[in-house]
Amino acid sequence: MNTASQFITVSDIPVEIVRKNIKNIHLGVYPPEGRVRVSVPRHITNENVRLAVVTRLAWIKKQQEAFKKQPRQTEREYVSGESHYFQGKRYILEVVERYGKHSLRVKGNAKMLLEVSPGTSKDNRAVVVNDWYRQQLKILIPQLLTKWQPIVGKDVSSWGVKKMKTKWGSCNIANRRIWLNLELAKKSPECLEYILVHELVHLHERHHNDNFRRLMDQFLPSWQQSRDTLKSEPLAHEDWNY
Repeated sequence: MNTASQFITVSDIPVEIVRKNIKNIHLGVYPPEGRVRVSVPRHITNENVRLAVVTRLAWIKKQQEAFKKQPRQTEREYVSGESHYFQGKRYILEVVERYGKHSLRVKGNAKMLLEVSPGTSKDNRAVVVNDWYRQQLKILIPQLLTKWQPIVGKDVSSWGVKKMKTKWGSCNIANRRIWLNLELAKKSPECLEYILVHELVHLHERHHNDNFRRLMDQFLPSWQQSRDTLKSEPLAHEDWNY
């Protein structure tokens, strides 16, 4: 899908306009600082976009304020003594340099043991850690799909894990394919479950409308608490660096 992008300012707020071959206006506020992005049909004028943004200014400012209050991790150096997270729990990283295959594992209840060759760069240590997170999600996600696909009444044809800057998950409805953000490995288990159910429900309802919320209430009554938990947990430094 070809897209065209430009910026306008509404009440001192920069707004990115992205024109696509779509039927409706979609407005989003994205981390880390509350960037405003509006996807619109190609025929919609800037003035129409401005009016749409003005009507939602209170909501936009509320979202931006929430992002400002959300805790942030400092940049990870992948050295001993540093805090890292898995399934919402904090672990202290212990780095051991030795020759052989790089690896990461949870050690007891409070440590992560990262074993790398002497002189391994920060970037390559990050690769080892992220590969481990990816492996964990590839264990957890099939279990959740087995549980939730019969409940939601929709099956995916395929799924994947990738780093995403502005979304926790995405759903290609036509292909019945879902993507989940690698960062979810660090979050509480209910957060991963909430995002997976959220994407499955999109196979029933494309938009975040009243019907979508009704379905979420039906399948996962606690979804709003899980959403709030996800919003309250620290954002990773490197994944919002754009």
